Parts: sequence; C-alpha cells; structure tokens
Amino acid sequence: MEERLEQAELDALWLPGDPIASAERLAAAAAEPARSEVVRAELQTQRARALGLQGRIEEAEALLDSLEPANGVLEVRVLLERGRVRLAADRPDEAVPLLEQALRAARRDADVALAVETALALAEADRPHTEQWIEEGLADLAGTGDPRVLRWGVVLHDLRGWARLDSGDAEAALVSFEDAAEYADRYGTPDQRFAAHWARGRALRELGRLDEALALQTRLHDERPGEKAVEDELALLRAVVARRDAETAGEASDAAHTIES
Repeated sequence: MEERLEQAELDALWLPGDPIASAERLAAAAAEPARSEVVRAELQTQRARALGLQGRIEEAEALLDSLEPANGVLEVRVLLERGRVRLAADRPDEAVPLLEQALRAARRDADVALAVETALALAEADRPHTEQWIEEGLADLAGTGDPRVLRWGVVLHDLRGWARLDSGDAEAALVSFEDAAEYADRYGTPDQRFAAHWARGRALRELGRLDEALALQTRLHDERPGEKAVEDELALLRAVVARRDAETAGEASDAAHTIES
C-alpha cells in the first residue's frame, strides 16, 4: 500500500490553469479503493486547493475540516492548503500564520519537498518578506539531492527575479533569472526551461542589452514558433533596435556633414 502521495502522480493529476478539471481528476483518484487512507486524504487536500482556486472557499474549508485531526505529512498538507485557501479568499493576514505552521511541521518531519513548497507559498503570500522566504526555501532545498524536489529551485529563483525586476533592480533580476535557467536546464520541465530563458531575455532588454535579448528571443521563436510571449517580445525588440540603429545612422550622417563643412 502507498504511504504517501508521490509528487510525480500529483504532477500528472494537476492541470495548471484548470482547477475545475484538476478537482475532478483528484476526486476520482481519491475514490480508488486500492489506495491507502493517508494517500486518499492527501489527494483530498489537493482537491481543496483546486476548489479554493475556483472561489469555492467554504467547500474547500469544509473538506479540509473533514480531514482533521491530521498528523505527519497530512498535517503539513492540511495546513499548507488552509493557507492557500485563505490566500485565494484574499485573506493573506490569515494565510501567513497557517503557512508558517506548515513550514515548522515540514521541517520537524525533515520533509524537504513540502518545506520548500511551503516556503514558496509564503514568499507569494507575505510580500514584504518575499526575499526572506525565498532564502529559506533555497536553504531547505540545499538539503536534498532529489531532482524532482530540486525543480522547486526554478520557481524560487524565478519569483525572486520578478520581484527584483518589479523593484527596478534589473541587474539583480538577471542574476536570479540566470539561476532559474540553470536549475531549469538541469532539473526542470521543457516548459520551465523555455519560460526561464524567456525571462532572461526580458531582463536583458530592461538592461539595454538589446542584441543579446534579440538573439535569445529569436532562438526561442525558432524552438517554438507562435508563442505569444516570444512574438510580443520580438516585436518590441525589433522596434527598439530599428529606432536605435536609425538614430545611430543619423548621428553618423551628422558627424560626416560636420567634417565636410
């Protein structure tokens, strides 16, 4: 019998951007009779998360209530998803203490995967302390050699990159996006690798390193033609580069006329 929900199975059941279908798939998996009680309960915590993302807050809370009392990995998951549901309800002041409880419980049990996932949730929920929670998540991540767990490094560095870019520090943002790309190249999914390198290009443009950004986005376009984010970035870059080149040519022409006269 299974002792806990495997991340690979959860990844297969969860459909990013589609919480309705995810909830249905998770409910069906939880109903399979061969599963252990703990795994069925873990699947229900993830269904609660999907319900919260649909705005069905009371249903999500009631489902989590039905799983109490919880111990071990189930305790961590219940606390984590309670925090996420409160966040989905736009109640971050209630979400953060629950997520902090989840993080303490995960660390108590030396559960690196859930500790990192919870630190990431805290980084998203507790915006004044995003940098602190990312640092803690990366510190937890250093305690594992599991490639699937190390995949969280992509998300942590990416989140830090966008936070830095939003604050106006494009140089530091580029460093974080490069770290995210390194993790993605080693441990990430193809989608994570693509997105991480796109973000690198975005930071390069912000820094005025236009030719590097254009070369990178062109490569991504060749890899996946028709990607809207890439197409939009390429259009912007080509316009900026054309304007720069026209201004450079104009300055050169003015200089030549000055010399001739």
